[in-house]
Formats: sequence, C-alpha cells, structure tokens
Amino acid sequence: MQTVATRVAYRIEVHGTVQGVGFRPFLFRLARGLGLDGWVRNDGGVVVVEAAGPAEALHALVARLRTEAPVQARVADVRVRELHGRPPAPGTGFRVTRSNRPHTPGAGPGRIPPDLGTCDRCLAELFDPGDRRYRYPFVNCTDCGPRATIVDALPYDRARTSMRDFQMCAGCAGEYADPADRRFHAEPIACPACGPRLAWHGTGDAVARGDDALAAAEHRIGRGGVVALKGLGGYQLVCDATDGAAVARLRERKHRPAKPFAVMVDSVAAARRLARVGEVEAVLLCSPARPVVLLTRRTDGPVARAVAPGVPRLGLFLPTTPLHHLLLADLARPLVVTSGNVSDEPIVADDAEARRRLAGIADGLLSHDRAIRSRYDDSVARVVAGRVSLLRRARGYAPEPIALPVPAPRPLLAVGAQLKHTFTLADGGNAFVGPHTGDLEQQATMEAFTANLARLSRVAGVAPDVVVHDPHPGYLSTQYAAALPVGRRIAVQHHHAHVASCAAEHGVTGRFVGVAYDGLGLGDDGTLWGGEVFVADLVSYRRVARFARAPLPGGGAAVRRPARMALGYLFGGELPDERVPRAADPFLRRLPEREVATVRRMVARGVNCPLASSAGRLFDAVAALLGVRDDATYEGEAAVALEALAAGFPAAPELPWRLTRRDGLLVYDPAPTLLALLEAVRDGVGAGPLAAGFHATIAAVTVALCTDVAARYGLRTVCLSGGVMQNQLLVEAVVGGLSGAGLEPLVNELVPSNDGGISYGQAAVAAARMRGG
Repeated sequence: MQTVATRVAYRIEVHGTVQGVGFRPFLFRLARGLGLDGWVRNDGGVVVVEAAGPAEALHALVARLRTEAPVQARVADVRVRELHGRPPAPGTGFRVTRSNRPHTPGAGPGRIPPDLGTCDRCLAELFDPGDRRYRYPFVNCTDCGPRATIVDALPYDRARTSMRDFQMCAGCAGEYADPADRRFHAEPIACPACGPRLAWHGTGDAVARGDDALAAAEHRIGRGGVVALKGLGGYQLVCDATDGAAVARLRERKHRPAKPFAVMVDSVAAARRLARVGEVEAVLLCSPARPVVLLTRRTDGPVARAVAPGVPRLGLFLPTTPLHHLLLADLARPLVVTSGNVSDEPIVADDAEARRRLAGIADGLLSHDRAIRSRYDDSVARVVAGRVSLLRRARGYAPEPIALPVPAPRPLLAVGAQLKHTFTLADGGNAFVGPHTGDLEQQATMEAFTANLARLSRVAGVAPDVVVHDPHPGYLSTQYAAALPVGRRIAVQHHHAHVASCAAEHGVTGRFVGVAYDGLGLGDDGTLWGGEVFVADLVSYRRVARFARAPLPGGGAAVRRPARMALGYLFGGELPDERVPRAADPFLRRLPEREVATVRRMVARGVNCPLASSAGRLFDAVAALLGVRDDATYEGEAAVALEALAAGFPAAPELPWRLTRRDGLLVYDPAPTLLALLEAVRDGVGAGPLAAGFHATIAAVTVALCTDVAARYGLRTVCLSGGVMQNQLLVEAVVGGLSGAGLEPLVNELVPSNDGGISYGQAAVAAARMRGG
C-alpha cells in the first residue's frame, strides 16, 4: 500500500501549442490511469499540472505527455519542479480545475491553436439520422472545429471565446464534464438545442433560419446564384463551379476578371476527377488545415473554364466546416469558394459589414450568430519536389508559431512589405506570423492589419519594443513602423528578408548563397532589385550577381502592362544590342503607334523610368513579346500565363544567354535571349516552345550563377526565394540543376516565397542582429 512517505509531488508546466487541442483531457486521462492525485488547468498561455503519487508514475507522466500528446499539440518545453508544502492529498483523485490568470502582453508568448477541419467522428454524426447532431452545421469536438478565429484571450476557455454567448444545454454540459467523452472540455461544444444557428438574408426583407436558411442558400446556388457564406475566418463567395454563367457573374461583380478561383469538392475521389492528385497531395488535402492545394487540372473535368482561365493548375480543397460538408452533399457538385471581398480588399468577417460590402456581389447571405474574432482567409499550398510549400499561410496554419533559429532577445514586430501582406510578432525563439491580409494599398487593408495585430499581440502575449521594416519609404508598412513609439527600429532590405525567410525556416544560421527573384524591391543603390544573388547569413548580405537592368516606363504602369515592360527592354536595356529592337518590328507594329513613340521618348530622356534588375519584370516582358499577355489584371498574371504555355513543351532547348562582369558583379545579359526569341517569332516558331525555352534558359542561368558564386566563396547551401519562385516549372528545374551540380537547394515551405514571407524573414534578420549586438 502506498504511504505518504513514498509519495512525491511535482509541479509541471507544459509550454507550446497545448490549449485548444485536447491537452487537458489527455493529461486528465493519463494521470488517472497512472493513479495520481492532483489537478490540471490552463494558466496564462501554458498548461499547469500539480500531481502526487509514486515517483515512477510521475516520471511516466512527464515522459508520456510528450510522446503521447494529442496529434495537434506541439509540446515545446516541459518544466518540472518538486512540490513542497501542501501537495495533493492521497485518495483525492485527479481533476481539471478552473483556469487561472489571463494571458497578457509582456507575460511571454502564448500559442494559439489554428482552426481545424471537421474530424471523421464528427462527420459521421453529421450524417447519422439517429444522432442528436444530425445535419447540425456547427458540430465539433476536441479534435476539430474553430480555434484561432473565436479566441478573445488565453487561457483557452469557453468564457474567453465567442462561444460564451451560448449557454450549454444539459446534454452538452454533460458531455463537457464527462472524462470518457471526446467532448470533455471541448470549448466550442454546441448542438441544435443550445448552439449557433444559421440565418439566410435574401434580396427581400424576409429572414429564414436553421434548416430553412440552408435550403434557401442551396436553392439560390442551384439556380446559378452567388451566395455569401460565413465561414471560419470570414465570409466566402460561393457558386456552382460547373456553371460558366454563374462563374462569369461572380467575376464581374467581384472585379476579378482572370485570377483563378478555388474550388471545393467533397472528397479526394472528387478531386481526382478534376485534377491529378499525388500521394503527398492527397494527404495534404485531407490534413486538418484543409488548405487549397494547387494541382494539375484535367482537361476533361466538369469545372467551367472560367474558374481558372488559361492556367494548367486548379486550386482544390476539401470542406473545412460541417456547413461546407452539408452544402456539397446536398448540391452534389463542385463549388467555387473564394474570399468574401472585392478583389484586393481584406476578407469580410463582420455581419453588418458583409451586408454592406457584399450586397452588390452576392444574391444572399448565409450567416450565423457565432462571432468571428479574427479574420483568416483560406491557406494555399502546393507540392514541389515531393515537399509541401505554402503560398498563403492563413487558416489552419496561422498563428501557429514558427521557430527562429536565433532567438529574439527582445520582443519585436516585423511589419512586412506592401503586397500579400503579413506581419510577424517574435519573442525568444517563437515567431507568430499573422494571417494573410492582402495588399496594403488602401485604408480597409490597413485597418484589417492593425486590428489583427492588436488582437494577436494581446492573445499571444507579445508586447514588442522593437519594430522591423522594409527600407522602402513608400510602403504603408514602413510608414506605420515610423509612427510607432518603440525603443528601436531596424530596416531589413527586401531581398535579404526573402532569402533569410528561407534560410531561417530551415535552421540555416551560417553563410549561404541566396537567390531572390521577384517583382520589385528597393535596392541599396537606389535602383529597384528583383533578380539578385547574394552571399548572405541572417545578419548581413553581399550582392554578388544580378540580372541586367531595364527601365520601367511609367513605373507602376509597366507592372500593369507587360507590353510597356517589353518596350523598356527594347529601348533601354542596360547592355544594349542594336539588333534586338530591329528584330522586334512585328511586336512594335501590333502596339499603338502613339504608345511606342511615347515610351521611346520617356526611355531616351529618363522620364519616370526607374531602373530595375527584376526577374519578374523580365518574365512580363517575354510574355508580351510572345503575344501571351500585353496587360495584367493581377500581379504575376503574365508570368502565370507564360508558365502555363511552357508546361506543354517539357523538352524545349535553352535559348542563347550570356553572363558578363560589371562593377564587380556577375550579370545575366538577357539581350541574346530576347534576340533569339524575337527572331524565332519572326520565323514562325510557336509561342509554346519559346516559352518553355525561356524557362529552361532562366533555370540554366540561375544554376550557372549559383555554381560560380558557391565555388568562389566555398559554399554549398542555396536558398531560393521571392515571388518568381512560385513558378513551379522554374523551381523544379533550378532545384534539379543545383542538386546535379552538388549543391544543396532549399525553398520556402513553412512561409510563402512571395512577400507573404517577408515579415518572417525580417524577424529572423532582426533577431540575429540584436543577438549579435
């Protein structure tokens, strides 16, 4: 028999993502099974245990809380100390107690669990006519459901979420208190008797509720309408993906003429009818994060061509909530499910705002009375060389922290760049990358950014006293940073942040070759960069190679009109070849004569023609020269179309290219490449093989630049980042070429290679600089 003398008592603190993932119920059952006395509770941002019993049982508890933790838990640290004074008394049993103090800024980082897709057991209940939650759109348990989007503060308890507005009925209260039930301490627990309810707001004044609301929305979608649906992290716009007219109406109303829409399907089998789904992609589709996954589309799939015009890939995802499952089961067809906003604005999360801003887009709103506390758009991912890579890190992933290889000695805020905006809060070794906001070019997006920042700072408990920003003075994020009353500001060059984001997520702290290919970022020499090769570490960088520069006639106008960018290369390339403009006569003849003359004068006089060494702008220029895109309705549209065209010609040979040395840098001169393109067009060669040849050329150029730099500086690791690295055809060719040359290529996986990863890179650089003094 156990005596008081043989007993020991521990106080255990468990740090990490341990709230909202069923960790207290897990610990309760584990401690009970080991015969321990004591309690477990949420305390601030951690889980605290006080337990007493035989020493071997306590040792087993500490070991097994790591090895047997719930799947969604992330145990970062376990701190154990022996309890003296008044340990739990023998025979008192083990229990879950009321949470202690709230988590506040300055108290150290607290981890907020991301939202989780509906689990299989809840899904079975949803479609079981004998279950009391049959067809209830808000079924959830400790393994699934809303988390980050409903949290007000940590500790994660119902009273600190938007579920506090719903008093549990006797049935739910019994499940919540039953250690044997999977809903034991499931904070969003609900049922038809006590939980949130649907509401339908159609074109008239009548409001339908519950099952009638769902039926009204389905009727509207089935008849070709567009419905605004309240999802986990904001409103979504939904229509029939097989109805070309419905998709066209959505495009017109949303002001999104060409950018692809995501499509939701009910299963992996349904996804395979629309696209090619590999083993890794199937696992990704079914993961609790439920991201949109970019897949190679099937030409014979039933999805309307207008869903993703002119591109070979289709963004597919599985239902994220029980409501989505019901829609897909009832309508039995793939659905367009896209962000509830006008293009380039933040996703709408507030009900009154949805009625105001989405009224001109949707034919009705399917909402509910559970408030959304934080906006989270859908995440977007792809598989590159067998590895998952995020292109948008939002619902299902954010705000789960990402490790910093060099811990930040002071709490910091990295405010990101301008496009595809995110921010990052960092404290110690944890970097909390905020959700995707959009482009910081209008007031609504700035307001969404500041609201998300205030909430995440409060909930995560990070009060920054250092702010990190891009040096570009025109960025609204830079201007925001300049106005903050913080102790210190650190500027991090745009492309250094790009390559640092890749290095940091892979734990690289030493020197590496960094390749930053993107649209535009302010360089140290006052020109715009975007085709750069660095020798870098997390503290500093040295630019050692680049693409040749060309003027951007009209600045931003050249970004929106690739034909202008092509004229910039023809009339003002840094390394001129008089044969290039002559070979472009057919291209020049198809453009308005006045535009050609105006741009020629602008370039000759240097009027509003900033210089850029940008890989992204070179892709734009080539797309225009080949007749693929003269204008772009969204950033990267011309390059996306060029990649789509190239994908059909995998064996195309390289075009001519040349490397030169200029001002101590190795420079790629695109003049021979452009000349070969133009002469081939003149000779009747198709745009497809030439697009593929251009991709092969840029891959070969990149491998040559990297092997030269790596040999000169004794390096092996190459970090590839920047928006151009979203081009899967290019990345796979570069990775293959670098690996074949004996180098170690790394690409972004946890954060996007585009500007959505900039804030994490800024945080990694700032932390390393501060740590180094």
